[in-house]
Amino acid sequence: MIMTVTVVGIGGSVRSDSQSERALHAVLAGAREAGAKVHAITGSSLVLPFFDPSVTERTDNAHELVEALRAADGVVIASPGYHGTFSGLIKNALDYVEDLREADRPYLEGRAVGCVGTAYGWQATVTTLQQLRSVVHALRGWPTPLGAAVNSTETRLGPGGECSDPKVVSTLHTVGRQVTDFALRSS
Repeated sequence: MIMTVTVVGIGGSVRSDSQSERALHAVLAGAREAGAKVHAITGSSLVLPFFDPSVTERTDNAHELVEALRAADGVVIASPGYHGTFSGLIKNALDYVEDLREADRPYLEGRAVGCVGTAYGWQATVTTLQQLRSVVHALRGWPTPLGAAVNSTETRLGPGGECSDPKVVSTLHTVGRQVTDFALRSS
């Protein structure tokens, strides 16, 4: 019996087709190569009201995000680095995971989560990646053994995730494969 898993990617910035969004698509390509069905939530779909747990009505974007995460077997989070950490756009989206606290699988419990930090320089790239991994732990997810730090001053990704540096592409695809492999083993 062939099992299909779903990997949801969250990332990018309010600027469509940003480097972090391109990196996310490269990771999702690796997940797809490993047999996953993928769903990307990027750019304007991440423009959400500030999370407020007392508000019960959600916007269409918030509803799509929460329902996609509820159904996800694995998750990928890609963020630009802003001032040494991930963006407020991504933080706010992750705050909506609180809506899954009463779910059969609360928060990101039991799911592999691939993390990608992109920034203009190694310090912000690495600290962004570290912070994403910390938040994934707090949300009960399992960060993949490999995370990706993409320094945009040295590496530029094309619209399809292509890149002149084969090591970067390999790393991004490996993160996607690790998320998928873990999801298949956990199913």
